[in-house]
Amino acid sequence: MAPTQGLAASALVLNALVWGLSWWPFRHLDEQGLHPLWATTLVYAAISALLLAARPRSVVELLRPSALWVLVAAAGTTNAAFNWAVSIGDVVRVVLLFYLMPLWAVLLARWLLNEAVTPRALLRVALGLAGAVIVLWPEGGKAHASPFMAAFSLSDALAIVGGFSFALNNIMVRREQARSEAARAAAMFIGGALIAGVVGLALQQAGSVPAPRWDAAAQWWPWALGLSAAFLAANLSLQYGASRLPAHRTAVIMLTEVLFASASAVALGAGTLGPALLVGGACILASAWLAAWD
Repeated sequence: MAPTQGLAASALVLNALVWGLSWWPFRHLDEQGLHPLWATTLVYAAISALLLAARPRSVVELLRPSALWVLVAAAGTTNAAFNWAVSIGDVVRVVLLFYLMPLWAVLLARWLLNEAVTPRALLRVALGLAGAVIVLWPEGGKAHASPFMAAFSLSDALAIVGGFSFALNNIMVRREQARSEAARAAAMFIGGALIAGVVGLALQQAGSVPAPRWDAAAQWWPWALGLSAAFLAANLSLQYGASRLPAHRTAVIMLTEVLFASASAVALGAGTLGPALLVGGACILASAWLAAWD
């Protein structure tokens, strides 16, 4: 591997490491009185402000009526759902369900890009569905009228919604390749702040999400600022690495996020690795691996 490719691969691993460990600061912020939705809003608002200062034309391009607003919604939903899910659920389970995105990508690519559904794509769908069934099947394996309902949780739903939104995000990035890279980045960062903020306000009014504890801001703002810096570095690393490596190699390296998230969560007591998760996770990751090599 050439030195440039080695550096690009390291940049992608850094991006995967940041996302794989992001559950820990989000949980800490939640304990300090900053719900994951508010934390996501603040983190992406800070990054969006930096982007606006550095590339003001990107925001002007985004404000024009276009399909970029679908990217805003997709990216924002991805971040809001994933960050909330890893803050309240079993991290290993959440990350595996999130990586069902190759299944959704097949359906969305057919609908939005008119791509053919090949036998290899159907195999990815079958592997992903089998993995989801195994992961979500209730402990003890007792079948009944609604076998998933007893074990299905809010974090599971958020993980699946996040994975679907991430698949839509990736499809829209491909579809909007004619747009400038800065405009696409603005759509994703602003979406991260906008969607989380709107959902947070709605759920706060409904009494489901607590307001930020501003009296404890001295405890949580350094964490929020550090998380903003980490996500910005991760995004720059992703752009650097993905632009210098083949797409399939990028996708395979990105799967190390599952390793980082699982190992850290099990080590710190925020996740478990039972037989069902191992088998179901293997099916889901095999589906993602096949998607990477297509």
